[in-house]
Amino acid sequence: MSLNSKKFYNLIKKRRSVRDFKNEIIDFEIIKNAILAAGTAPSGANLQPWHFVIIQKRSIKKKIRLAAEIEEKEFYEKKAPKEWLDALRPLGTDKNKSFLEEAPYLIAVFEKKNSIKNNKKIKNYYVKESVGIATGILISCLHFSGLSMLTHTPSPMNFLNLILKRPNNEKPFVLLVVGKPKENCEIPVFATKKKTFNKIATKY
Repeated sequence: MSLNSKKFYNLIKKRRSVRDFKNEIIDFEIIKNAILAAGTAPSGANLQPWHFVIIQKRSIKKKIRLAAEIEEKEFYEKKAPKEWLDALRPLGTDKNKSFLEEAPYLIAVFEKKNSIKNNKKIKNYYVKESVGIATGILISCLHFSGLSMLTHTPSPMNFLNLILKRPNNEKPFVLLVVGKPKENCEIPVFATKKKTFNKIATKY
């Protein structure tokens, strides 16, 4: 058990967020299995308050990019406080989100406010917690499979409901950009440094 935990840590610590993707076909079975893995996550009363939309069509990815860039332009030019822009500056990010079209897959994760059970609408509980755990498993499985990704969260993201035809009881949680990194893809050195155990944990 100890060895397995060490193996997993050594694998997952190599995960990186990337923004430059190869336009290369990815076997859909990998994506499907990662979604199924995410679906095993614990949830309040096992109501499983999530929905995953997998986008491969170029036309839909283009619509998402255009809509996201409208929100990102507003963010970078008007909404974002100076402190946040200063924190982002070393990453070199801006309102241009070309990766939304370049990556072979986008996965939109939605959180569901309510579910239908026995033809009856019931409220879901611990929705954000449940969807957050499921998303973590999804990211881990994609990385374990050899893929890279970016967690993209333009604000607001309700344009995803419109483009992807999702109902009002669903709220966008995160947009995962998935694929293989380009050969010349670079990761800022500071982004590879993670806090030590003693900085992130307390043991009694």
